[in-house]
Parts: sequence; structure tokens; C-alpha cells
Amino acid sequence: MSRKVLIVTGDGGDSYEVLYACQRFQEARWESVVAAPARRKLHMLLYDYDAGWDTCVEHPGHSVEASVALTAVVAKDFGVLLILGGRAPEYLRNDPSVLALAREFAAQNKCIGAIGNGIQVLTAAGLTKGRTVTCHEHVRIEVEKDGGRYLDKPVVRDGKLVTAQTWKRHPEFYREIFACIEEQQDSGK
Repeated sequence: MSRKVLIVTGDGGDSYEVLYACQRFQEARWESVVAAPARRKLHMLLYDYDAGWDTCVEHPGHSVEASVALTAVVAKDFGVLLILGGRAPEYLRNDPSVLALAREFAAQNKCIGAIGNGIQVLTAAGLTKGRTVTCHEHVRIEVEKDGGRYLDKPVVRDGKLVTAQTWKRHPEFYREIFACIEEQQDSGK
């Protein structure tokens, strides 16, 4: 199995989620590859929760370099797909190449992870139908409209699909991701 993780994001994505994912996988001796609509420096944001707000607050984030364009990615070259949150999934879910890529990972029975709004790409690709997942509470309706079951838990794993509500659940999320990877390696897929 390839020891490369594909991290999908774009402008408006959550820079903390991307940087954490890159470093967490590098720590485990995996190659982290950030993919976006174009190979370039991305304009990222940080998301937090402030008292008195009904939704996330956005702040300028750290810049992140996309090392590959999404249209140049082939799923067989990667062991894991991560679709991270922020605002990027709002427009990535409208890109047929992103949806085809997500479906390709699913068809190859690879581990797929999504945090927060990252689930929007999976629902648009039809990959949450019949599955139990979690996500940011404000996009749960998309899961339900796709025929998925939303569970109000910090992290949910359904087979090789691992989902988390927010970046605040990184420890639990990455424990499940790496457990999924270990099982995938043990089975030789």
C-alpha cells in the first residue's frame, strides 16, 4: 500500500486542519500531498468558536502550498484520502473531477476521512448514502438528504469512512484514521 496521503482543500480551507494533517502523517513517515484546484499558494483561514456567535468565526490563516492540481491526481497512487473543512468544500463539491476522485478512492476500498464541512464533498459524490457519519452540525442536512445517517458524536467510523465534527476532535479522528490504515495494511489492500 502506498504511504502517501492526499489532502484535499482549496482557498478558504482550514489552515490548522491542513497543517495538522500534513505534520501528523509526516510524523508517521507518510508523504503528505496537498491537492487543490490549482497548484499554487492557497489563501487559508482559521476557524474558531466565539461566545455569542451561532457559527464559526473566520480569521486569516497560514498559507499552504498545493503541490498538485486535483485533475492531476490518480487515486491508485495514494493510500488515504482526507477532505478537510473550512469553506473550500462549499465549492469543491461542485467540481466533477473532485467528486470522481472521491468515488475512485471509495471504489478502491481505501480509507477516506472528512472533518467538518469536508463531508459536503462526500455527500455531493453520493458516498454518505446508507452510511453513518458526523460532521459540522450546520451541514448535517446534506448528509440526511443524501440518505446518510448523522450521528451527533465527535468522531464516527463506518467501515473505511472516518468523519469528525471539527478540528477540536483531531486526536480521536487521527486515532481512527490510523486504525483504519493499519487494518488496510493488514488486509493487503
